[in-house]
Amino acid sequence: MTRTQIQLPKPLLERLRRIARSRDLSLAEVVRRGMEQYARTFLDPGECGTAWKLPVLRGSGGHRTDPTAVRAEALATR
Repeated sequence: MTRTQIQLPKPLLERLRRIARSRDLSLAEVVRRGMEQYARTFLDPGECGTAWKLPVLRGSGGHRTDPTAVRAEALATR
């Protein structure tokens, strides 16, 4: 494993610490799990052709999202 440093806003850090305590996990484990989940929402560069781009739904942060979670935006892109 590789060590790295990140900077987090204090409210986010406190929330992550509460989550870690409530689940008896280390803060590092909570962050790793969150980053793994976030990374799963992005397409790998070779996964789609260069002629087509995945539409970005408002509020998705530019990554894939479950269309049922943003139904109005999903319907608007039809």
